[in-house]
Amino acid sequence: MPLLEGSVGVEDLVLLESLVEESLLKNLQLRYENKEIYTYIGNVVISVNPYQQLPIYGPEYIAKYQDYTFYELKPHIYALANVAYQSLRDRDRDQCILITGESGSGKTEASKLVMSYVAAVCGKGEQVNSVKEQLLQSNPVLEAFGNAKTIRNNNSSRFGKYMDIEFDFKGSPLGGVITNYLLEKSRVVKQLKGERNFHIFYQLLAGADAQLLKALKLERDTTGYAYLNQEASRVDGMDDASSFSAVQSAMAVIGFSEEEIRQVLEVTAVVLKLGNVMVADEFQANGIPASGICDGREVQEIGEMVGLSSEELERALCSRTMETAKEKVVTALNVMQAQYARDALAKNIYSRLFNWIVNRINESIKVGIGEKKKVMGVLDIYGFEILEDNSFEQFVINYCNEKLQQVFIEMTLKEEQEEYKREGIPWTKVDYFDNGIICNLIEHNQRGILAMLDEECLRPGVVSDSTFLAKLNQLFSNCFRICHYAGKIRAQAQAEGNTGGTWGKGQVLGQGCGVTYNVTSFIDKNNDLLFRDLSQAMWKAQHPLIRSLFPEGNPKQASLKRPPTAGAQFKSSVAILMKNLYSKNPNYIRCIKPNEHQQRGQFSSDLVATQAQYLGLLENVRVRRAGYAHRQGYGPFLERYRLLSRSTWPRWNGGDREGVEKILGELSISSGELAFGKTKIFIRSPKTLFYLEEQRRLRLQQLATLIQKIYRGWRCRTHYQLMRKSQILISSWFRGNMQKKRYGKIKASVLLIQAFVRGWKARKNYRKYFRSEAALTLADFIYKSMVQKFLLGLKNNLPSTNVLDKTWPAAPYKCFSTANQELRQLFYRWKCKRFRDQLSPKQVETLREKLCASELFKGKKASYPQSVPIPFCGDYIGLQGNPKLQKLKGGEEGPVLMAEAVKKVNRGNGKTSSRILLLTKGHVILTDTKKSQAKTVIGLDDVAGVSVTSLKDGLFSLHLSEMSSVGSNGDFLLVSEHVIELLTRMYRAVLDATQRQLAVTVTEKFSMRFKENSLAVRVVQGPAGGDNSKLRCKKKGSHSLEVTVQ
Repeated sequence: MPLLEGSVGVEDLVLLESLVEESLLKNLQLRYENKEIYTYIGNVVISVNPYQQLPIYGPEYIAKYQDYTFYELKPHIYALANVAYQSLRDRDRDQCILITGESGSGKTEASKLVMSYVAAVCGKGEQVNSVKEQLLQSNPVLEAFGNAKTIRNNNSSRFGKYMDIEFDFKGSPLGGVITNYLLEKSRVVKQLKGERNFHIFYQLLAGADAQLLKALKLERDTTGYAYLNQEASRVDGMDDASSFSAVQSAMAVIGFSEEEIRQVLEVTAVVLKLGNVMVADEFQANGIPASGICDGREVQEIGEMVGLSSEELERALCSRTMETAKEKVVTALNVMQAQYARDALAKNIYSRLFNWIVNRINESIKVGIGEKKKVMGVLDIYGFEILEDNSFEQFVINYCNEKLQQVFIEMTLKEEQEEYKREGIPWTKVDYFDNGIICNLIEHNQRGILAMLDEECLRPGVVSDSTFLAKLNQLFSNCFRICHYAGKIRAQAQAEGNTGGTWGKGQVLGQGCGVTYNVTSFIDKNNDLLFRDLSQAMWKAQHPLIRSLFPEGNPKQASLKRPPTAGAQFKSSVAILMKNLYSKNPNYIRCIKPNEHQQRGQFSSDLVATQAQYLGLLENVRVRRAGYAHRQGYGPFLERYRLLSRSTWPRWNGGDREGVEKILGELSISSGELAFGKTKIFIRSPKTLFYLEEQRRLRLQQLATLIQKIYRGWRCRTHYQLMRKSQILISSWFRGNMQKKRYGKIKASVLLIQAFVRGWKARKNYRKYFRSEAALTLADFIYKSMVQKFLLGLKNNLPSTNVLDKTWPAAPYKCFSTANQELRQLFYRWKCKRFRDQLSPKQVETLREKLCASELFKGKKASYPQSVPIPFCGDYIGLQGNPKLQKLKGGEEGPVLMAEAVKKVNRGNGKTSSRILLLTKGHVILTDTKKSQAKTVIGLDDVAGVSVTSLKDGLFSLHLSEMSSVGSNGDFLLVSEHVIELLTRMYRAVLDATQRQLAVTVTEKFSMRFKENSLAVRVVQGPAGGDNSKLRCKKKGSHSLEVTVQ
């Protein structure tokens, strides 16, 4: 059972019930398949590469993990970074974060996430932000020059990197120091199938502009360079051109000047062009084999770029000077030796350039002397490598990982022991695999493999990889370390006595697995020799950066002392790194690659099991579980589980330890399962912790039910009180309103009675003094005078007889309003009748058509207002001059009502074709524009209806009756430029011919019959809706057509 609700599997492998490899792998697979890529082993983070972007990063998650302790949220790399940073800032303890794993396991991304988290949570300010930006921008520069595509990883770090980030007392970054380890410089001259050289070469060729390429004497095509693998010039998901711009910007942010950036690119171009220097066989006068340059153009261009004569560069590449205390001998090199010299020069130039870039970055981000600082180290170094053919590089890489594993186990044990001692808990010895014997087998000063390799390189006489292997076999044949070393030589080669052709392999066993190394080229790679002639030639170059990379070429500083071997240098660097790590508080991130194909969602148990053995995950879990599987401070433990006891819930006023003892005492947990430290409670088995979690879950359900019950009661009471108050308020307002209405009615009745009484009194008094008939006569005379005046005034002010003029004089008195309206209507009707009497029959017919169009389309279609002032023509194709078309109408049809060129829309693909439409009194005829032959003849009684849109387009659908012979193939979708006139005349023709009204539907969505199926037509308004609307038809599936009006 996980500790957090909603989590998948076990979040901390220390809490696994059954501690075997199968259960560990099953738990990792279960979490990985549910996109939970992080898992804990105590305070160690295991990260499984998801090969996809997950929504678990960014400012929101940084803020979340910043506010919680390590175990309060799901496992995350941010949690470990937060613990390390807070320990550095608040406890003044230097930290180091060790990130290890195979190539392609996500180490580089993990280091970026750590640095981005620290940059987000540390202090703000202009200077601090500048330092943070420089630290972050160092990544793309080092990735460009130190990363490459390998078989296992598209962005594999081919060097080890340790960065010390230095902070002030407030926790704000001051700067940093970067240390690099063992750049894989052999990749410069040779790559395996499917791999690439370092990114910078491809980025330079893809991203540099034409002017820069010309200045560097390069061509954009990668196929023209021998050092670039042509099989894998591009990487999916990687834009070399944009990456080159990002690298230039990052170098500028770090502090590189434009001149320095240009010099770095020039040196990079020199390395690229060295691969194109071809060497051919030559012979000296005495017949001794020699070598020479085939095509001097490349050498000349390289010489021009570095400021060196081509003759001097050719001499350095094709000859070697042997110098002793007494004499100097110049020896010509054969072709193989010259090629070796050329490749050695290219590798050394690039390796030294990389070191120079690291040192230049360090100069920009270094901290001033005398400032008090805290340090957080981030180690991103190659993990165990087991290839089909393991060489010297894999040997020293795996040696470094054995040392890191030794540090990991020792410091984990030390941390556990110190915590037990600090808490007063008895410590029991833990049995585990100590790989110190593996490290001793490799690094022992007299009898180690590296010491034997150096001794063999320095031994006079004939030295080869075979003699080195034979020496190892002889040395370890009777040694107690033979259980971790196995050497073998091909028996067939020994039987033949062919020592020159023999090859051998030595096997070193560590971390539960064996690694077989091919000793071929061990001697050459360990020597890492660069002929003195080449060093001196590079020092003579006028190029300032090239010259600074080869200080040993200065004759004044020339030394006959042999430089240290590559193995000795790496051993020394590893020793310094181990010393640095031992001085800091360690934090571990173990990266795991789930599959070999970089595919999301795939989990290879065998591959992960092998990596778990390399990383010693089971050993780590066993160490953590040797005594007590879980420990937690009294305060957090009491806060989480105090609800399990009635004594501590809901409030506890005692000490934290007493509260914990009270809880565990009431739960009746065996005393053997518990140990009370000074500040923490220790729980021996995961079952006990899971029991506590289960009890807590049940208790939470009980408390949630109680809270719900109380909340529902409170909500019902509150709702009832609110309803009661509302009812009282509504009742009071209702009663008040009723009384107001009743009072208003009584008042109105009183006023009415008063008015009648006063009127009765007035009439009674009037009759006393006037004759009853005199008032009526007088009123009649006055009314007739007003009428006469009104009618005479109206006669003199009559409006014009134009039917469009609807003006009319207003009535002088209100009593004439009704009569005035009647006179106005009579006058208007008289004007209309007079106007109609003047019209010819043809004009009458035209107006009837316009009236019909108004009834059909006014207020419904957007193109109707433009059609009103335009008279209906009927013939738009010159029918009178085309006898062939006149014959199509038939003798009995009478005149053609409408003749127009239309477009028929193909219902299958949305394309249009031109047709001529003839409308007669009985038929609709569609003809071909070229052949003038009737293609379709539709009787008006077969026309069931018409669908037209409300937009300014001419699209309409002619719906036919299913019973007709023509209608069996479906409806017609046509486009007309005079759709108003056409549909108006068709409507009248159908009405005359069939005595029924044609159904005209105005809509943007309608359905058409298409053979045996239906076709849904949808008309939409496009972005540019002008007067001359264009149509674009697009088929949407098999039963839908979308028409866009543009």
